[in-house]
Amino acid sequence: MTALFNLLFLGIQLYSFALIIYIFMSWFPGARESSFGSFLAKICEPYLEQFRRFIPPLGMIDLSPIVAIFVLYLARMGLNELYYMLMF
Repeated sequence: MTALFNLLFLGIQLYSFALIIYIFMSWFPGARESSFGSFLAKICEPYLEQFRRFIPPLGMIDLSPIVAIFVLYLARMGLNELYYMLMF
């Protein structure tokens, strides 16, 4: 049971890092067109698109990635609490 929670926790954390890298890649011209950038786009855009439906950009600033990362943080904390509730 512990291994499953650790694996889920690690997966959420790695996905959060992938989102952060994907967001920073927008600052560099041509970075998203690389093979690594297209891989990150395939795994990050479907998740970010869910938030872009409800959070419109403010001028040139897109706030949906901030909310998406915060939701992943809440999921990690919720998973952590669930683990402690079930194990103790």
